[in-house]
Amino acid sequence: MKTIAILLLTLSASLAFAQDIALPAPQTSGGKPLMQALAARKTSRQFSDRALPPQTLSNLLWAAYGFNRPGKRTAPSARNQQEMELYVFLKEGVYLYDAKANKLLQKITGDHRPATGKQAFAANAAADIVLVGDIAKLNRELVHADSGFISQNIYLYCASEDLATVVCGSIDREALGKLLGLQGQREALYTQCVGYPAEL
Repeated sequence: MKTIAILLLTLSASLAFAQDIALPAPQTSGGKPLMQALAARKTSRQFSDRALPPQTLSNLLWAAYGFNRPGKRTAPSARNQQEMELYVFLKEGVYLYDAKANKLLQKITGDHRPATGKQAFAANAAADIVLVGDIAKLNRELVHADSGFISQNIYLYCASEDLATVVCGSIDREALGKLLGLQGQREALYTQCVGYPAEL
């Protein structure tokens, strides 16, 4: 009986781990030159239902808020507080981006993309990235500024790779906070939808 219990615990632990997504190493070269990416940067609100390949997702998240040198990220933060977290809503579930391990840690199963914005297109984008800031670490103005740096990184990556993206400010922050189980002064600030552009 004890052996069966140990086997069941081992199996459940391995299944829980298997729900996480190990991302391929980000490709940190290539793409459009900066000035071309700036020229191509735009907001898009129409998305196809095509999923982002793991490599693209890895590159996107590294560009947004990955580590580009020891202890430092691709987006700045006031006093290097690194108070931001990225939650990634995919069709398969909701994940927390672990930049150090380069993986997505599953927090919720199922498709919760409709919860990330009041506009219908949020439910159609391949990935909805919810920017969560810890107001306890910095004042609100600095946290919002830091979220803007991350958002612009996403915009530039999408411009470089011909992806569609838009920031949603019209979100139900309280409902998102409950869904994500945010504690203390951690708040959902904005959602950024990313995906392939819809065929017009």
